[in-house]
Amino acid sequence: MNTMEGLDPAAEMLQLSERYRQMSDGELLVLSGQSSELTDIAQHCLASEISRRGLKSQTEELPAATAPPPPSDSPDDEDRALVEICTVWSLSDALQLQTLLDRAGIPFFMGPEKATGVDTVTSNFADGVSVQVMHIGLPWARQALTNYMPVNEPEAKPEREVDELPVRCPKCHSTEVIFERLIAEQKGSSPQQYEWTCDSCGHHWKDDGIAKEE
Repeated sequence: MNTMEGLDPAAEMLQLSERYRQMSDGELLVLSGQSSELTDIAQHCLASEISRRGLKSQTEELPAATAPPPPSDSPDDEDRALVEICTVWSLSDALQLQTLLDRAGIPFFMGPEKATGVDTVTSNFADGVSVQVMHIGLPWARQALTNYMPVNEPEAKPEREVDELPVRCPKCHSTEVIFERLIAEQKGSSPQQYEWTCDSCGHHWKDDGIAKEE
C-alpha cells in the first residue's frame, strides 16, 4: 500500500508527506491502523504528520516520528539519517522556517527533543535550536533555505581591538602600569614613543603605545 513504483526514495518521501498533510485527521487515524501495509518511508511520513497534529494513532503503534531511526548499514536507514540544516534563534524564525519546509513537504525535527512542529519545541530558542531533516530530503531542504530570512541571528562577537588590550610590563607582565610621558615624534627620528613605569616591579621602558596580545 502506498508503494510508488518508479519513484526514487526522495520523491516518494516528499509526495507522501504532501499527501498526508492534505488528509483529514480522521483519514490519518484510519490509515494509521493499516500502517503495517505501508512502506517504511510511508510509515515515517505518516507518523510525522500525526505527531505534528498532536493526534494519537488508534490501533497500531507507528514508528516514533520524534526520534531518529536506529543506526544501520542499509541504504534506507542512511537515507533517513538526520542531518542538521541550520539553527534557529527565535520563535518567529522557527515559524518562518517551518512554513518553508511545510510548503516543500519536508519533514523536520527541532531541538534535542526532535519536535516535528514549532508548537512542541521545549528547548529555549534564545540558546539556539538545531533543525534537522532526513538525509534523503537534504537537497530540497537546502532549496527551501534559500528563501529563509532569519531576523534574530546572534551577532558575531567582535574581536578585541588591539588598542583595547591592557598594557603589560614586559618584565613581570603586570597590568599595574603607569604612563609617564609621550615622546613627540621629531623629523628624521623614529615614530613617537611612550614612556611607562611598572608599579609592581619598577621596570621602566619605552614603546610605540600599541599593546600586543600575549
